[in-house]
Amino acid sequence: MDCTCVDGVPARLRASWLRSEEYGVPADEVQPVFSGRVEETSLFHRCGSEVLADLHRTLGGEPVGLMLTDADGVVLERRSGDERLLRELDAVHLAPGFSYAEREAGTNGLGLALADRMPTVVRAEEHYSHSLAAYTCAATPVQDPRTGHLLGAVNLTTWSRERSDLLLALSQSAAATTSALMLARAGSDEAPSPARSPLFRVTAPRLEPGAGTLADLGGAWAEASARAVSALRDGRIVTAVGENGVGRATLLAQAERQLSPRGRILAASAPAATDVEAWLDLWSPELAKPHTSIVVCGVDTLPAWAAERLRDLVLSARATAAARGDGRTGVALSMTAERFEDVPAALAGLVETLLELPPLRERPSDVLPLARHAAWRARGREVVFTPSAERALSDHAWPGNVTELVAAVRSAATRTDLVDVRHLPTSVLTPAGPRLSRIEAFERDELVRVLSRSGTSMQEAADELGMSRATVYRKVSRYGIRVPKT
Repeated sequence: MDCTCVDGVPARLRASWLRSEEYGVPADEVQPVFSGRVEETSLFHRCGSEVLADLHRTLGGEPVGLMLTDADGVVLERRSGDERLLRELDAVHLAPGFSYAEREAGTNGLGLALADRMPTVVRAEEHYSHSLAAYTCAATPVQDPRTGHLLGAVNLTTWSRERSDLLLALSQSAAATTSALMLARAGSDEAPSPARSPLFRVTAPRLEPGAGTLADLGGAWAEASARAVSALRDGRIVTAVGENGVGRATLLAQAERQLSPRGRILAASAPAATDVEAWLDLWSPELAKPHTSIVVCGVDTLPAWAAERLRDLVLSARATAAARGDGRTGVALSMTAERFEDVPAALAGLVETLLELPPLRERPSDVLPLARHAAWRARGREVVFTPSAERALSDHAWPGNVTELVAAVRSAATRTDLVDVRHLPTSVLTPAGPRLSRIEAFERDELVRVLSRSGTSMQEAADELGMSRATVYRKVSRYGIRVPKT
């Protein structure tokens, strides 16, 4: 930990506490974000698992939890010879499939190590969440020995009352051994880490002023939002349908937040078939909790048996709430699906209000407000877009809907305070078409790079690229490149 202190608190720790507060992390308990257990096949995971296994054999029954995480703080693997410690770690969700990134769990050893990319120890009350005060965590980031990219971390956790002098040294040694083993075994057989998104998360209210709100969204969104608020206020079960990525879950969560500004919103995304049992067991007890709203995403992908179990849980929770006379403090449930006809019959019968959210291409007035919102979320403040960038964003068809827009804007906003067309992905400036060869894709990207610079003429682009002006025009037409000019 950085020894520079203010009022006895290390500067890095103080900065992490402030970020945790800005993220809206609750101080009383860790609110879990569950991504499911993933069968990792990456070189990092294989080498890291081998190192942890060796360290586990060395430590035997010592009360130390050994963990390997990915770059997002998701625990990939956990080992310990102390069964009581494992049970207690389960209770605070420091377990495989859960994220302990700083944004999700507040200040903790592995989250801060990943945020600052340096070895870190967080002891007892130094944790942001009071529920972690019983532990000391030491973590060291692991970087790809060839590219320097952050891959994850090795984290060691023990009781705060135990001596922890060697904990950081052990995590550093394990991280270094993992990196060295990766370098020795690197080859063409390396498999990439699978994509992962949260299957379960609980969010508390947080302040998002200015461009951080979605108040400026237009007609279709505003109408669907108003209907969702009305239905949820009356205690009806709502389902929002539409193409993937249109913002169905966000719409429902925003409606719930309007009705219960201080409540908890639980989002549960449909898991792989192998994770359904654990997924249901994990979050279904939340159904009957007061001031908790549930958004179950992608119910059209659930197997029939899981849909039936979910239906029974909902009906049981409703009956319990009715018996207590809780009203809205009982069950507040909404769901999302791509098409209502694909929702399993067991859940379709529960739906009392159906909302349809059009794709983003049919809501052009929403593009720029959404872009500003995504930029604010990425930077924590407003980010300016040039007129040419705004035109490029407005002209794109967004086949991936809001999900594609958010990814494009986040990528740009994390690199600059003034987003211009040159900061946007090439895909935003060219229409979807036949798959290009690597040479064609490189040529297209070079054309976009040169032409997107403000004030560059076709002749100047031709001179820089070593082509004739006519060739530049022909290739721009062939690739369908649209480069708005200021």
